[in-house]
Amino acid sequence: MTKLLPSPFSSLLAVVFISFISIVHCCSPTDQTALNAFKSSLSEPNLGIFNTWSENTDCCKGWYGISCDPDSGRVTDISLRGESEDALFQKAGRSGYMTGSIDPAVCDLTALSSFVLADWKGISGEIPPCITSLASLRVIDLAGNRITGEIPAEIGKLTKLAVLNLAENRMSGEIPPSLTSLTELKHLELTENGISGVIPADFGSLKMLSRALLGRNELTGSIPGSISV
Repeated sequence: MTKLLPSPFSSLLAVVFISFISIVHCCSPTDQTALNAFKSSLSEPNLGIFNTWSENTDCCKGWYGISCDPDSGRVTDISLRGESEDALFQKAGRSGYMTGSIDPAVCDLTALSSFVLADWKGISGEIPPCITSLASLRVIDLAGNRITGEIPAEIGKLTKLAVLNLAENRMSGEIPPSLTSLTELKHLELTENGISGVIPADFGSLKMLSRALLGRNELTGSIPGSISV
């Protein structure tokens, strides 16, 4: 039987295909730069959360807490919780502790849909106002830290936002009027802060909102009975 040898054309196709796969799955250089800046503003001394975040590796492949879109290579999720049943925490036998602040470079992650940096106890500083430019955000969970400042005034620009959890921080100011523009919001938690002022009168216009936890603040006014508290 005559043995068929691969043609130069088929070999070229294989090279092109492999190259295409590599390009598709590579982390966006812009996103990788943003993540490195984000990491540089934080310190986690006990668990080694950031040990996998090496500048010489692809952020979509093995970086702890990072997920990417498989087609575009854009970062879609940051999921870093200081209270977790992950094997890393089980092995250490302790919860996490992280200090530092949220670097505005996170706003360069323009495909981000979920931003979770919760229960680290020591993260301080303010929420970068530019976070309201991340139009794909569906989840913001920064609970259980020492974050100060106010809820970004233009939070209402995040029209896809379904979860906003800023509980157990040291935030102040009032609930911004634009918050009632979050028509997709389902869960709002602001408990144990220093937020003051009157609950917006049009709070009931948030038809998707099923749960609003606002206790242990300095708020006045009422929440519509259709919303669980």
